[in-house]
Amino acid sequence: MAIARIWTCRAEMAKAEAYLHHFREKVLPALDQIPGFLGAMLMRREDAGEVEYTVITRWISMDAIKKFTGPDLDKAVVDADILDSLASYDKVVKHSEIIEKVWSTTR
Repeated sequence: MAIARIWTCRAEMAKAEAYLHHFREKVLPALDQIPGFLGAMLMRREDAGEVEYTVITRWISMDAIKKFTGPDLDKAVVDADILDSLASYDKVVKHSEIIEKVWSTTR
C-alpha cells in the first residue's frame, strides 16, 4: 500500500511561475533524496484570476512521509522563500491510501 499526500496553493497570475520554478528547482530535488518517496504530480488550473496548484506526492508509508515532514504529518511543509509568491495555501494536507493505480497502456 502506498500513500498519497495532497496539498493545494494559489498564486496571483503574475506570480504563478514562481511556484512552478520553486517546485522544479527545490522541491523535487529535495524529495528525490528522501527514502520512500515514490513520485509527484503537479497540476495547475486557472480560477478566478489566480492559478491553483495541486501537488500530489506518493510515498511507501506514513513513516517515509515523516522523513519529509517531521512528527506533524498533517502540517504543510512550505519554504519561507516562496511565501511571498503565494496568495494562499493549505496549512493542513490530506493523506489517502492508494488502493488502485491504473495508467493507460494504449499510448
